[in-house]
Amino acid sequence: MATNLNSFDAIYQVVQLIPKGKVTSYGAIAAYLGMKGGARMVGWAMNASHTLENVPAHRVVNRNGILTGKNFFGGNRMQELLEEEGIQVKEDKIIGFQQHFWDPSSEL
Repeated sequence: MATNLNSFDAIYQVVQLIPKGKVTSYGAIAAYLGMKGGARMVGWAMNASHTLENVPAHRVVNRNGILTGKNFFGGNRMQELLEEEGIQVKEDKIIGFQQHFWDPSSEL
């Protein structure tokens, strides 16, 4: 369990670096951290992050730009937070996903 907690901390550190108006994917974070097949762990970390301040979990979506974690925000809160940052969402999918995509492997 301690390994997961340490991994979660590393994930949160990356998520805190995602600029406003940008999004990344679970897999991109896992790849950056060298966690082969770790996209699910990133998802678990995002689900567990709602009690933490300064972890913008709303900026982490699936590889196709779909708001797969929205149920953990309640209602349309994930979409609302993204739209406040200038990202358009239609039917739970980010419009222009590639132009909003932030890849930690190339940005950090």
